[in-house]
Amino acid sequence: MVTGASSGIGAAAARLFAAEGAAVVLVARREDRLRALEKEIAGSGGRAVAAPADVTRTDEVAAAVAVAVDTYGGLHGAFNNAGWATVGTDLHETDDAVFQQIMDVNVRGVWNCMRHQIPVMLRSGSGAIVNTSSVAGVLATGAVSPYVAAKHAVIGLTRAAAAEYGQRGLRVNALVVGNTRTELMDQVLEETPGLEERFLARPIQKRMAAPSEVAEAAVWLCSDRSSFVTGAAVPVDGGWTAA
Repeated sequence: MVTGASSGIGAAAARLFAAEGAAVVLVARREDRLRALEKEIAGSGGRAVAAPADVTRTDEVAAAVAVAVDTYGGLHGAFNNAGWATVGTDLHETDDAVFQQIMDVNVRGVWNCMRHQIPVMLRSGSGAIVNTSSVAGVLATGAVSPYVAAKHAVIGLTRAAAAEYGQRGLRVNALVVGNTRTELMDQVLEETPGLEERFLARPIQKRMAAPSEVAEAAVWLCSDRSSFVTGAAVPVDGGWTAA
């Protein structure tokens, strides 16, 4: 199950999961894009099913998990990647609505997903969950303050879940993602002149990630190749947090 699968990192991950032999449940709000990706993956010989859902709505997440069970007989891996950010202002000038939307998508979305994914995984005795955090989850990066808080919360939820379910066959990890060249990032850069130069100055590699580079880490963490990794916040940031 991949959330935020309609574009960017989520779409790249869905393609890679399918190429590695996984049956993929595509979750996002934009049904037209999910259907197009479903068709693309099938055309490449993979298996995918679209399950349109808004991760902030627990009933819709439950329905998406039910699609996985009904279509494939279970759920063994999840990449909870859906997120939202905006170019913000100082904390005291940030609107309540902005705070709420950031928290709803980035924190409640992960919470909703894990609440419905974990019971299904427990029934089979194994499973791997990867949640998308950010360099803003470990540092005050200059991003709008609610986003920094939300991505810190994702790491907290990840570690708590890893500890709670580690002896019941589940692994839960987070990705500490650096700046990635997605549609949302392009929009943010267009709205804020000079921001790209500041972003490129921070990581050791002096560049942004391609969505496929982040997807590789997610697929690895969901696979048996990472069987002794849990409760981790894994940097995929070009060295941002090391500098």
